[in-house]
Amino acid sequence: MSSGTPQGVVSQCGIGIDIGGTGTKGGIVDLATGQLVGERFRIPTRHVGIVFPAIIKNGVALSAANVDKSWINTNVDALMTETLGREVEALNDADGAGLAEAHYGAGKGKEGLVMVITLGTGIGSAMILNGQLVPNAELGHLEIDGFDAETKASAAAREREQLPWKKWAKKRLQRYFSHVEFLFSPSLFVIGGGVSKNSEKFLPYLELRTPVEIAALRNNAGIVGAALWAQQCRDAQAAKPVIDPVK
Repeated sequence: MSSGTPQGVVSQCGIGIDIGGTGTKGGIVDLATGQLVGERFRIPTRHVGIVFPAIIKNGVALSAANVDKSWINTNVDALMTETLGREVEALNDADGAGLAEAHYGAGKGKEGLVMVITLGTGIGSAMILNGQLVPNAELGHLEIDGFDAETKASAAAREREQLPWKKWAKKRLQRYFSHVEFLFSPSLFVIGGGVSKNSEKFLPYLELRTPVEIAALRNNAGIVGAALWAQQCRDAQAAKPVIDPVK
């Protein structure tokens, strides 16, 4: 129960897990407000890798850019459901962040195309059109200047090459966001991922026509989105008409 819930009233909560290339985070989410209930839990992601940083289609991982390749073609839904003993629904990590921002954060109530870009181990992307998720955009893998974009513009690339924040923003991020802006003409960019907590170090150097905001849920967005996605999948399943078998 969140601190803003009247005493004696229990909010509808869900458990969200955000599995990334370098760390796994989880928590209980109040689905009425999008706020975490209690403390967030985080552990390092093991070498074997987990699938959320991947294209997820019908519960199956179809890529593995930043995790072990053995996850490709793994039915994540089935594997996690069997392991945990309860129904599990998986989605791409950036899509989870985008879903959360669209419902509770910087993209709430925004019309048109909102693009949530997460900067971390790689570059994740989510496309939210009039509040609806368009899944598996994978815009971190756009080819720009002959390179996979995330190998040059991700937060990990900045750290790996020891680039000053200003140089990374003006040379790498500017090139990436300008290209995405040209291709999609979004109404809003939302920047998330672990680097969002240092927005004052890079955001002032970006020059774009599209408004840019920092993810309101910061690095908790994936957790919140995962819990919301599970609820949406349950609601969609419950809304399906029951068809009597042919007698």
